[in-house]
Amino acid sequence: MATKKKKTIEQTFYVSGEKLIDKVKELVREGNVRRIIIKDKNGKVLVEFPLTFGVVGAVLAPVLAAVGAIAALVTECSITVQREEENI
Repeated sequence: MATKKKKTIEQTFYVSGEKLIDKVKELVREGNVRRIIIKDKNGKVLVEFPLTFGVVGAVLAPVLAAVGAIAALVTECSITVQREEENI
């Protein structure tokens, strides 16, 4: 019997501050995201948060509030997403 190994993949998206919350919500809905890191245009980490399966509603609300505050302060930022994919 083969053991399935998980591989971590990183993707980076560049968005304007006004699109930040929409992009984070979209990524959370995808479900296979393990960690989201938001950086300013100079690469400085503004916020980093892990996501677990089943993160919804009240647990996600403070995260989105923080993302909203960041969106109000930045004009350009990047979102780095870490995903886990199974290797067969």
